[in-house]
Amino acid sequence: MRIRTVPELGLILRERRRKLGLGQRALAAKVGVSRQWIVEVEQGKARAAVGLVLRTLEALGLEVDIETAGSPAPTTSTTIVDIDLDAVIDKARGRKR
Repeated sequence: MRIRTVPELGLILRERRRKLGLGQRALAAKVGVSRQWIVEVEQGKARAAVGLVLRTLEALGLEVDIETAGSPAPTTSTTIVDIDLDAVIDKARGRKR
């Protein structure tokens, strides 16, 4: 999956947190940040520290793969999370698909 903007990343984090049944406070405790930090990241605030974002991804069981644009997807992934980003964005905007 490609994430092109900070708000897209925020939506993915929020949807994954909800899917796991975690509240913002519980996730904040796992990551070692404040609940307000989680709120801001989920809302797409662009100034989040990369290290904290990576810890948040790890706490949610998500990982980041870096590849060169146009290269084929990696073939040796151990965890694949299938998220329909369009559905997540539509849901956040209050639209039905």
